[in-house]
Amino acid sequence: MHKKRLGVIGGMGPAATAYFFELLTQLADAGTDQEHVEILIISRPSIPDRTDYILGRSAESPVPPIIEAGRTLAALGADLIAIPCVTAHFFFDELAGGINAPLVNMVRETAGLLTSKGVKSAGLMAADGTVFSGVFSRELEAHGIRAVLPEKPMQKLVMDLIYNNVKANNPYDLNGFTKVADDLRANGAETVILACTELSLFNRDCELAEGFEDAMEILARRCLELCGSKVIPRMPATGRRRTDSAP
Repeated sequence: MHKKRLGVIGGMGPAATAYFFELLTQLADAGTDQEHVEILIISRPSIPDRTDYILGRSAESPVPPIIEAGRTLAALGADLIAIPCVTAHFFFDELAGGINAPLVNMVRETAGLLTSKGVKSAGLMAADGTVFSGVFSRELEAHGIRAVLPEKPMQKLVMDLIYNNVKANNPYDLNGFTKVADDLRANGAETVILACTELSLFNRDCELAEGFEDAMEILARRCLELCGSKVIPRMPATGRRRTDSAP
């Protein structure tokens, strides 16, 4: 069976993009090189910060360079395109209208999966741009799921985890991460969504307890399925940890 070719608009941020490629490789049920999906990746970290633009802290729109990257991928033969950055999905309709290849919507895929599992309330760990724009909350609510958002001190901690841990290539504060997740559950969240692709690195490198949904892993699985690849049911353990917390 001929597999479709996947295009990835990356660099938002680079570590998340690298892990997305890792997920696409590890989740594929492939026994040979030739059984894997062909992937075209453009990593463009120069794309302006999505949260800063959404919140009015910057006048520099990330939309034109994202569209340019998507058009390049389509011209190179990408049959469908993924954007492993949740906050960029605030611009999804505009991006989809400007790129001549179908885009996979990570936010919609995550909400759909939670619906299929019968989840009625979900906590969001995400960047300010995602939280305050409501891009993820609205999609959850459209699927009948109550979105539980962090209170201001907890949201500030989430931003620290994203920008001062992962994006800055510093050790991860697992204690802070756990504090936010526990607070969301105390406020009624049945599960906690890692709704920023930087936070997906916590899922890779730390020994998280049950009760998390990784939006980027959901995106990777769906992209493989749409490309015609078989997908393994469970992510293999990597055994890597980059945290400030003792084992």
